[in-house]
Amino acid sequence: MSTHIAAAPGQIAPIVLFPGDPLRAKWIAETFLEGAELYSQTRGMLGYTGTWQGTRVSVQGSGMGQPSMAIYANEMFEAYDVQTVVRVGSCGALTDRLALRDIIIANGACTDSGINRVRFHGLDYAPVADFSLLRAAVEASEREPVASAVHVGLLLSSDQFYTTRPELNEPFVRHGVLGVEMETSGLYTLAAYYGRRALSICTVSDNLVTGQETTAAEREQTFGDMIRIALQAATAASA
Repeated sequence: MSTHIAAAPGQIAPIVLFPGDPLRAKWIAETFLEGAELYSQTRGMLGYTGTWQGTRVSVQGSGMGQPSMAIYANEMFEAYDVQTVVRVGSCGALTDRLALRDIIIANGACTDSGINRVRFHGLDYAPVADFSLLRAAVEASEREPVASAVHVGLLLSSDQFYTTRPELNEPFVRHGVLGVEMETSGLYTLAAYYGRRALSICTVSDNLVTGQETTAAEREQTFGDMIRIALQAATAASA
């Protein structure tokens, strides 16, 4: 058992969907997985394993921010030999070209965090998605009937939800960053370190330009298009 997940060996599948919200993890397990069983509720961070179209899949809450996410990602990779992780999260759009519920498949992630600066001794590192997962997600989005637009591009993983320096987003926007969230840069870095596959797929829950936003209940239980793309991509890339 690991310190924070506390699942027994074999309880976590090689493929994991990785939402920040543990209640979204519960909704995903109950809505999309057959025979889902709870393997962890330590600190309220729920984890389930079931099957999707005959393939074992787990779903594990990560909490908010890179430090929390990194605890669970490290333990999944090191203690449970997880091979494929797809983050299924929410993000804020940084441009009015994106609407609520649009989906971003992140090919890479910028960050304002100091975590990678410590890891790489002050040098820059470019955290990117696993290409097989990225390609499978794009192909799934083209096959799957999706109500909203799907974009492939960069995310900004910020350490601050309530930023005191919103003007710092401007250079990222000018260089093509589509949305802001809090986990992807750290996830891609850890996956590279462990030699595993990772991808982040985020649904736009609010728009920082227009001020539009979804409700907490909508963020928890209505982002099904993203989940279907993630399940198809994860199982296809892991076959």
